[in-house]
Amino acid sequence: MLIIVTATRYSQSDFDQSPLGRSLQRIAFDKSLYLSVSAENKLGLPVIYNKVIAEQYREHEVVFMHDDIWLDDIFFAPRIQAGLNSFDVIGLAGNRILRPDSPAWHVKDDTMRWDAENLSGIVCHGDAPFGQPAVFGPFPARVQLLDGALIAARISSLLDSGVRFDEHFDFHFYDLDFSRQANNAGLKVGTWPISVTHVSGGAFGSDDWERERKIYQEKWQNTQDSL
Repeated sequence: MLIIVTATRYSQSDFDQSPLGRSLQRIAFDKSLYLSVSAENKLGLPVIYNKVIAEQYREHEVVFMHDDIWLDDIFFAPRIQAGLNSFDVIGLAGNRILRPDSPAWHVKDDTMRWDAENLSGIVCHGDAPFGQPAVFGPFPARVQLLDGALIAARISSLLDSGVRFDEHFDFHFYDLDFSRQANNAGLKVGTWPISVTHVSGGAFGSDDWERERKIYQEKWQNTQDSL
């Protein structure tokens, strides 16, 4: 079973009309998919995500993903499973190197200069399905950091390695922190070709983003990372 875990501010009925909700209706023929949705959610994403990293779900795969993603590929589950045959943790896009002080996975520094030569993956963007592709770099590839729009893993790998989402974060930097935890635990983290369209472009520079950035920097300031 592939468990899709998402949190939404919408009611359950409104979620059904969201990009992810409508996409799942389209691929309802795939009985290997199981949806775990937290409707009218006010909790941080790590709190929601960690609930599924539990012994009772050990034998399953999991995808943690945002509710504003269109699943363009009707073979979504096989794509995830193929990726997890090559990596322990997969995502859509990421960075092959770690810049410890970078405020985002795709930039070099505070000037928000793109780290183009080290990026991997493709993510489409737009309000409707089959959006315009943003090509970040060659894939599949092993990476140090993943974008948090979609992260997948075998639950057994997370349980055995002790990797969890840090609940000090709410909606920002949890993905960078999780990527670094996974790499430090010896898990193989990589990008994989999965056809989706992401509606949102992020919330860089907001008050919440700045607050969580400080938490992230303080946590990792004395940590050295390596593949």
